[in-house]
Amino acid sequence: MNRIFPLTLLGLVVIFVAVAGYFLTKPDFNPSSIPSALVSQPVPEFALEPIDGVDTPGLTTADLKGQGLTLVNVFASWCGPCRAEHPILTRMGQDQDLRIVAINYKDQPAAAADWLEELGNPYELIGSDFSGRAGIEWGVTGVPETFIVSNDGIVLHRFPGPVVGDGQRRFQEALDAAKASQ
Repeated sequence: MNRIFPLTLLGLVVIFVAVAGYFLTKPDFNPSSIPSALVSQPVPEFALEPIDGVDTPGLTTADLKGQGLTLVNVFASWCGPCRAEHPILTRMGQDQDLRIVAINYKDQPAAAADWLEELGNPYELIGSDFSGRAGIEWGVTGVPETFIVSNDGIVLHRFPGPVVGDGQRRFQEALDAAKASQ
């Protein structure tokens, strides 16, 4: 019995080292690299109330049909990258005459209202997704995420992460392709 215990312990140590080595040397897993099942599909069915304290109507599935090309930005006041991309999206909306709507994701209404008061509100409509249920329907892996939706309510592109730096260039390419297809 004394010989079995050291061999068992040695076996467990070898397994632990092998598993730890795998996780330390494998490429980083990035959930935002997962392709969206929504691309080329109709937007999901949802109906979100407006944010308390913000004078902007809520957002529903019907609001994304028949209104031209629309950006759906998923943001939260607690999200640092959302703050970084906000002025860029605001400028894009003004300079490119884009319709931008939003889903405020898992956020306290007062915090979201303060955030929009401070940074400005470029959104035509904002739905409050306090529970995160709409985020699940949209397949949101984190905030920010921005979707490009066609006039007929089809998701043309999902852009995970902030629209800043190189991301801004990549997002603009996707937006230009979406405009060309309309």
